[in-house]
Amino acid sequence: MSTSVLFKDVTLVDCVGEPAEGACVLVEGGLIREITIGGKTPAGTAEHTIDGRGRTLMPGLIDTHVHLGAIDVNVLEQHRNYPTSLASVKVAQIITRTLQEGFTTVRDAGGADWGFKAAVEQGLIEGPRVLVANRPLSQTGGHGDFRRMAEVGEPLSCCPEIGYVMQVCDGPDEVLKYAREQLRRGADHIKVMASGGAMSPTDDLEAVQYTPEELRAAVTAARSAGTYVMAHAIAPEAIRNCVDAGVRSIEHGNLIDDETAKLMAEAGTFLVPTMAVYQHLYEEGVEHGVPERSMRKVRLARDRGYEALEIALRNGVKIASGSDLLGDASTTKARELELKAEVLGAYGAIIASTRTNAELLGLDHEIGTVEPDKRADLLLVDGDPLEDIAVLRDPSRLAVIVKDGRIVKSTVSTHRP
Repeated sequence: MSTSVLFKDVTLVDCVGEPAEGACVLVEGGLIREITIGGKTPAGTAEHTIDGRGRTLMPGLIDTHVHLGAIDVNVLEQHRNYPTSLASVKVAQIITRTLQEGFTTVRDAGGADWGFKAAVEQGLIEGPRVLVANRPLSQTGGHGDFRRMAEVGEPLSCCPEIGYVMQVCDGPDEVLKYAREQLRRGADHIKVMASGGAMSPTDDLEAVQYTPEELRAAVTAARSAGTYVMAHAIAPEAIRNCVDAGVRSIEHGNLIDDETAKLMAEAGTFLVPTMAVYQHLYEEGVEHGVPERSMRKVRLARDRGYEALEIALRNGVKIASGSDLLGDASTTKARELELKAEVLGAYGAIIASTRTNAELLGLDHEIGTVEPDKRADLLLVDGDPLEDIAVLRDPSRLAVIVKDGRIVKSTVSTHRP
């Protein structure tokens, strides 16, 4: 249950305006009830008061590209080693750790089904607010077809029935059918694979996947259910196909050019750069057994990632944020903010991971900023992330984590007024 809490004398980074010193924020009934600046205390009363001197209060972080079901870095090999029962426990652990990292909302980009979302909502496991895609849709030989060139049987993903599992389907009619199937099974959004990717065994990053007609079929299914499509798309032509089809967010986009960025900006299409995954695979992929063919693609995507972000920024694209980290690396999601900050600055990276992500999810009226009547998803951080954004990657610096007005982590003492 939520409790009433007064955060007193904090530096407030509300992700709306300039940071404010000496702010007080009253949380009550799961919502932000009142905010005062300059040492003035809110009129309401609270069960608990937390001294925020030397600390920063900000919105809970949002990651719009996670794979909760990716329980190993080398997803194509290691997932075959787990029975469904063991895989489910490992996914539950990833979900719990995610909240403890300060992420109060995540959008799964494929693999997790509505059961994990329900487990969080029912209080069976502690975790962030979860939005799921169920199984991403991929063409034969596309980024979601994990068969090696020598394998001729039915499309394979991995042995467990849950985890990083894909749906291979071809042609507008099949895409429409299986998009509807994901929605029937509780998907909050549809994920499609519109280009090649680093970890898939038989394609290149530059490969253009799914025809415009197939992409429009997925968008038609999603819009009919009041939701949208997110698309894995790296090559410019693939991105343009997605924009023309009405896809809401482009994931990765590492090879984007100015022409394509302009089209995205005009259409209001979001870009979700995922720099952390390529950096991590660049550093540690070989030791996890990632094959050289995939490592070549990783190096290209990593090398072009900063340029892509600069192109998107100068063309006015809406820049959101996702980490895409797999396995144990998923515990370092906040590294994504550090990498983005090299182009966007610390405040820009925080905005991408809070306010813009909330807008992408259609939840900006509820989360993403610290404003009265919004959900109380909050982080109290030891130090100033605008000066040193790396503090967000250190769990020991996250003094208090609040989700829906409930304190889910606290390393500081509270007192009654």
